[in-house]
Amino acid sequence: MHIAWLGKKSPFCGNVTYGQEITNALLDRGYRVSFLHFSQPQGSYENHWKYQKNHHDWSNCHEIPLPFIYKSQIYTIPTLKSSKVLLRSLRQLKPDLVHASLTLSPLDFLLPEICEELNIPLVATFHPPFDSKIRNIKSSTQYLTYQLYAPFLARYDRVIVFSEIQRDLLIKLGVPGDRVVVIPNGVDEHKYSPGYSNLKYQLKIKRLFVYQGRISTEKNIEALLKAWKLSDMGDDCQLLMVGDGPIRSSLQPNYGKEHNIIWLGFVADEQQRIDILRAADVFILPSLVEGLSISLLEAMSCGVACLATDAGADGEVLANGAGVVLDTQGVTAQLKILLPLFRNHPEMTNLLGNKARQRVLERYTLHHNITKLERLYLEIANKEFISA
Repeated sequence: MHIAWLGKKSPFCGNVTYGQEITNALLDRGYRVSFLHFSQPQGSYENHWKYQKNHHDWSNCHEIPLPFIYKSQIYTIPTLKSSKVLLRSLRQLKPDLVHASLTLSPLDFLLPEICEELNIPLVATFHPPFDSKIRNIKSSTQYLTYQLYAPFLARYDRVIVFSEIQRDLLIKLGVPGDRVVVIPNGVDEHKYSPGYSNLKYQLKIKRLFVYQGRISTEKNIEALLKAWKLSDMGDDCQLLMVGDGPIRSSLQPNYGKEHNIIWLGFVADEQQRIDILRAADVFILPSLVEGLSISLLEAMSCGVACLATDAGADGEVLANGAGVVLDTQGVTAQLKILLPLFRNHPEMTNLLGNKARQRVLERYTLHHNITKLERLYLEIANKEFISA
């Protein structure tokens, strides 16, 4: 089967990771993949797609760049001719199915019309973060995104979301229930696994707490930093901030090395990120809104005790003992109590780390994710074949 994947290569974000992991796995299973993404066109539209891995049959995967005016981690503004480039490319490629990992772009709204014209089945993965309750300005803004997208998502053959909460929200907004499918994010449990790391020895500490993700307002970073500062965790503990974003420059001067906080910035090397997680005792995600955090799943898969808010599907992932679920309100107060507990009771972190790993193995492996995706592809392809 030939899949035309419409997604992101840059800048680095969860959508990029999602596209890399899924398309690599599809190639491993023998699919042909054409990767269409927003990039300044360079050379032929038949350039080979390149990843860090080198064991695939790359003759089965091509890269097709689409022109754009602006793109960020959150949204993309395509050029006026991008829809024509996309239409022409899909007409030439003749894929069996288009899978759009939606990039929050005006092109998302045109895709159903384009695929209907070409008679190609269309699947979307809908990534925008959400909160199950309208509790703050950020979550209400995200709710407006869902309201805006719902009428267009109703025209997709299937819409993939990460949790039942997200599915219920889209159905409430008018997307037919039989078109909304829950397929959670998955993680490679063999790659992201417990193992040796000498990072704590290098840092000369006993306990390592980690945040990994975007340094932005919706991630509620300052609530974590305030709690850390107020808790006076001592020199044997350090908080490692992994990632970059628009508010880093305003936060870093007030929360620095004197508070045993290290700002590592964006880490491009995957093995280095794995080594950090293997060294970590506790992973903390204080977000106001989320989808289903891949960083959280990666930490869980590495056997790290996890604390996360009940934003998006993260609370669902940690529910019933796989981690500690925080309310999105009063995060600083909750962490001020919890951080010293996790510092003083390593047996608690070990227990929760084991439970987190087990939860991933039961529900959130990449293998399970891809198998469900394959079934969805076959269901849609067979339906199209019968109707034809």
